[in-house]
Amino acid sequence: MTTRVLTGITTSGTPHLGNYVGAIRPAVAASHTAGVESFYFLADYHALIKVQEPSRVQRSTLEIAATWLACGLEPDKVWFYRQSDIPEIPELTWLLTCVAGKGILNRAHAYKAAVDKNRAEGEDEDAGITAGLFMYPVLMAADILMFKAAKVPVGRDQIQHIEMARDFGQRFNHLLGQDHFVLPEAVIEESVATLPGLDGRKMSKSYDNTIPLFAPRGELKKLIASIVTDSKMPGEPKEPEGSHVFQLYQAFASAEETQRMREAFAEGIGWGDAKQQLFERIDAEVAPSREKYEALIARPVEIEAILRDGAQRLRAKYAIPFMAELRHAVGLRDLSQQSAAVRDKSAEKAALPQFKQYREKDGRFYFKLLDSQGELLIQSNGFDSPKDAGQLIAVLKQVERADGMETPEITLLVSADDVLAALQRIREAEA
Repeated sequence: MTTRVLTGITTSGTPHLGNYVGAIRPAVAASHTAGVESFYFLADYHALIKVQEPSRVQRSTLEIAATWLACGLEPDKVWFYRQSDIPEIPELTWLLTCVAGKGILNRAHAYKAAVDKNRAEGEDEDAGITAGLFMYPVLMAADILMFKAAKVPVGRDQIQHIEMARDFGQRFNHLLGQDHFVLPEAVIEESVATLPGLDGRKMSKSYDNTIPLFAPRGELKKLIASIVTDSKMPGEPKEPEGSHVFQLYQAFASAEETQRMREAFAEGIGWGDAKQQLFERIDAEVAPSREKYEALIARPVEIEAILRDGAQRLRAKYAIPFMAELRHAVGLRDLSQQSAAVRDKSAEKAALPQFKQYREKDGRFYFKLLDSQGELLIQSNGFDSPKDAGQLIAVLKQVERADGMETPEITLLVSADDVLAALQRIREAEA
């Protein structure tokens, strides 16, 4: 059985070590696993939420595409595309918006952090907060649900977005009465979690504390040397837990290498030596890909062609047919087909015997029973109120539905023989 794995990176900056460890490396590794269908996308729509520099978005898209290709992505064996090249994604975003609960969106980490920041600064809670930031989780859900991804490699701080995607997909499935969407699961490497940046906070473009993945060797060494540490001197035992240097080393090292570094910490390794070992371990892994990256970044025309080809094939196979299914499910349908369906239902209804209730000039209320051809089966006497007429109609319907029921006495209106005869004609017609 094939498992679909999907991941993406927002095109808002240069790829860094956190992107590589948390998304690129595990996703590329998964693409080489038997029974896995991999989806990689450049999240340029997401970038527009926080970047208003068009040239930066364009440059970042090129750098990220070149990074994935340099790290071993094989575009002929996986789905590799740019988010904005799939118009069905924003269309699905709107369908999900119509089922997404505002209360859930209120609890999104990014939105809550922005609100808390405004409160702390004495600003209006929503100052500077766009609808794009608020709706970010819905767009992310559309990215995932569009291609029925079962597994989504993410950092620990992104688990909430996967849970939201599950919630929106489940609500849609429930409301429409069919399992249109696969509910995704987050995939996290427990040994990695969230990678720390130069200042100890989460490595993020937003904090400007990143280490570029393919920084030249000299720059990489300089950046690693600037990582914040405590003031313990060489010879003093150091705690690996909570150490930014150790966390980064662990993300790139094998289990055996990590254990040796843990022992070195206990023996009091100096921070300079620890950072040198960290630099050597990272450089050993990224150096081969760095050379490929530099060659690819110089050929943007080739990268553009790869992205466009991936999107065209993906739309034809998955996005366009699936969106057609979803549009039909929510009622966005061909009107001629809908009219035909209505006519069929009307014809079906007309083919059944019907009671007609009406009021005559004498002010009294009457009813009659007509067969499927409009022929009169039963004609009532007059009633003083429509309620009385309706009650007898209900009695007659009960007689017709209950096989073998004794016919009630209705001597003032129609005889029992008339009722039985009419019911017999109905049964014969249905046979």
